[in-house]
Order: sequence, then structure tokens, then C-alpha cells
Amino acid sequence: MSSTRRQLLQGGAGVCLAALAGCSAPAWLVPGSGQDARFSAPTGRDSDAVQNLLNRATFGVRPGDRDDLLRLASTPEQAIDAWIAQQLSPGSLDDDACEHALARFDSLDQPVGELYEYKERVLLRELTSATVLRAALSHRQLHEVMVHFWTDHFNIDISKGECAWLKVADDREVIRRHALGRFPDLLRASALSPAMLWYLDGRVNRAGAISEHANENYARELLELHTLGVHGGYTQQDVMEAARCLSGWTVRPKSGFLKAHVAFEAQRHDDGAKSVLGQRFAPGGGAHDIELLLALVAAHPATARHIAFKLCRRFIADDPPAAAVDEVASRFSSSNGDIAETLRALLGSASFRADINAPTSMRAGKLKRPFHLLVSCLRSCDASSNASTALTDYLTRMGHAPFQFPTPDGYPEAASAWQGTLLWRWQLASALAGNRIPGTRIDPHLLRVRAGGELALSAHLLGRLPDATEEAALRSGADPLALLLASPAFQRC
Repeated sequence: MSSTRRQLLQGGAGVCLAALAGCSAPAWLVPGSGQDARFSAPTGRDSDAVQNLLNRATFGVRPGDRDDLLRLASTPEQAIDAWIAQQLSPGSLDDDACEHALARFDSLDQPVGELYEYKERVLLRELTSATVLRAALSHRQLHEVMVHFWTDHFNIDISKGECAWLKVADDREVIRRHALGRFPDLLRASALSPAMLWYLDGRVNRAGAISEHANENYARELLELHTLGVHGGYTQQDVMEAARCLSGWTVRPKSGFLKAHVAFEAQRHDDGAKSVLGQRFAPGGGAHDIELLLALVAAHPATARHIAFKLCRRFIADDPPAAAVDEVASRFSSSNGDIAETLRALLGSASFRADINAPTSMRAGKLKRPFHLLVSCLRSCDASSNASTALTDYLTRMGHAPFQFPTPDGYPEAASAWQGTLLWRWQLASALAGNRIPGTRIDPHLLRVRAGGELALSAHLLGRLPDATEEAALRSGADPLALLLASPAFQRC
């Protein structure tokens, strides 16, 4: 990479974004569909299964999404099944428009060693903007939802050490590559990710010298967060023994030869006999110890239950039904950790179907996390946006800036963690509706025309026709679009 190119990447990107902030975003930078086509909205007083599915399994219902789903089959129930099958095979969905919009982020496809040529702030800005645009633009919505699920599950704070450079590759090679693949493959990719080796100190987990002993940081989170869960039945002795299995793996620093290269140093590995969760590891296993350990914990029944609980909490309720957790855990185990098959069981479960078919008065719904809210505003309003810092700063203010959660447990899922963000949610809705965020634009008049009028647009955003209280608010003289985006109904999914 030439110095001229480096200077452009490190400094010019900020200039370009600043210039864009004062003008309308050109078409090749936007997640809006660019179409003027009419679209249909719900017509009932209750949100229906189609609308509820799209709200729960995507980052927001774009104009036309409902029509596209219903065209998949002759009945809504069959169309829902067809949509789920389609989403679980993301490679079958054309995502060229999304990829085209991401082409300007040069860092996203760089080999891990080349990422050190960029300034940290440039990488964070590009990765954050690309994450927002992918969630807003991609037709592979369930894949994007799972990317965010696994990003929190295998959380890495980009501010720690060399994670500032390495997280870009981790997002691409670990999370996105395996988001709908097999959990054992995802777990192994994460364990040997340069970013994870930095974040949880696996790179300094060494044994052999008198002054050195196994570093337990990654081993503890492997058992507590990534696999078995805090109540998974492991002991402190299991943590210590797991750390011994993991010793000897390191990642080359940016200042040395083969920077960011992951290597096994046999002389730093504790090669004695070990015992984890009742399974004995024979001495002399060397680099194979990590394979045995990861296979053991990936297949453990507690892991199946831990992952199932988290998935049901994401897709059904903050306190999910035990029957749903049991069903999903069973499919996770029987499929050997096949994530797509596990999701197929979850989205087809009686608990999930009962939830999306329930009347509005019977559905508590889930409070959208700030990222979900922001992207659902863009999608629902078919906004044009370059996802610059003028927009993503709202995520920082609401405490949900991607890749910046400081502890290994990742951003929380439960509504209680996000109820303090209500003022900023209103400010985001008001600024978006009023076109006061540079680089992001909504055309409320065109939206109304495409929906077929104010009432239909309200139904599109609320998922149903407005009730008496909402109708009164919309007649109050305030900006109706801002009111709809800030409404309790829109805040939930």
C-alpha cells in the first residue's frame, strides 16, 4: 500500500464524510430503495403474524417487505414458512445492492496484516458505518440479526490493544462467515481469532517457565459466556485445566515479523495430563488439546441449553417459555450445533408461532435495542443515508455503539437495560423525521403517497391501524412521522 494511498485512507476519508454531511447523500451511498412503487400496509386493528415476524426477525419492515413475503405462497402461513426457509439460505438472496453500497469502505476486505496500515479511528468509523448500512440494506436480514447476536455472544471491545485493527477481520472471518453455519466451527474460529487472542489475553497464556503459569481469562469466558453458561456445572478447577489446554497459542504483534499471525508455541504449552468436566486429556497432546477441549464444550448439554435460552430470549421474550428453550436446545444438540437448523426449530416452535399470532393486547413485545431502533427507522421510512458519524453518534449517546462494549458479556438483551434511553430515542425520531441529521434524508410526502395516505402510512409504521389514543396524538399538530417513530408501538418488536 503506497504512502499516498495510506494518507488518503487515513485522512481523506474524514474529509469526504464531512463534505457529504452538508448535502444530500448520492444514490450510491444510501440504503433507500430508490423506488417510487406503492406498497401495502396492514389493515387490521391488530398486528398480524406476517408483520410480527418481520418486526422480530429483521431490523425493520421496509416498504414492500410485506408484499414480497406474501407473494411467496398462497396463504400467509405458507408464505411465512417460505420466507424463513429463504432467509436460512442467505446465499440464495441477491445482495448486490448492499455490497455495492459497501464498496467505498476499503478496509473491510483487507487481509488482517494490511489493516495495520489504517488509523484506528478510520477502521472504527468504517466498520460502524458498514454495520449500520448492512443492517439497513441487506436482503439477508436474518443473517444480519444473527451477526449481531453472535457479535454480542463473542464480544470484543475494539478499544483494547490491537483489537482496534484486528476486529475488522474478526467481524468478517469469524462472525459473518459462521453466523448461520455450525456452532463448533464458529467457536473454533473465535478461539483462534487474533482479535480474541488479544481481547481475552490468550496470547499470553503460557506455561513452562517457573515465573509463568496459565492465564485463565479466556478459559473462564469460554465456559461462562461462550459455551456452558454461568450455571453450566463447571468448577474453578475446570477453568484452570481448560486454561492449561489452551496454553501456547499466541498472535504476532504489529511491531514484529508476520504481524497478526496466529501460532502455536509448543514450548509454551502445558503438555501434561489434564481433566476438564470429567474428561481426561492424555499428556503429549500439544496443539491438539485445544481441539479436544472445544469439541467437548461445544457438544455439552449445558451449552445447548445456554445457546437455546439466549436465542429464545432474542426472538421470543426476555423471559422465554421453558418449553421453547427445551425444544431449541434439543434441535441444537441433535443437529450438532447447526445454527440454521436450530433457528428453524425456534421459528417454527409453538411458542414463537403463538407469540406472532397473538392479538396486540396479548403481546408484550420486546423493546428494540437502540441499534435495532435506529436501523428500523431507516428501513421503515426508506431513508437515504451515508451512515456517517452524524447518524451513528446517536448510538453512542444511547449506549449502543457497535464494538465498544467494555466487558466480555456483550450488550444486554433485556429491556430493563435500555429503558434509560427513552429521551434519546425521542430525539432520534424527531431529528430523523425533521431531516436534521446530515447525510440522512426521509421524504415523508413520498412515503405517504406510496403507502396510500396518512392512515396507511401509520399502519405501516405501527404494524396495525392506530388506536384512539394514537389517532388523537396524530391530530395534535405535532410532526406525525416523529410521533409515529417515537410511539410505544414502534419502539417494540
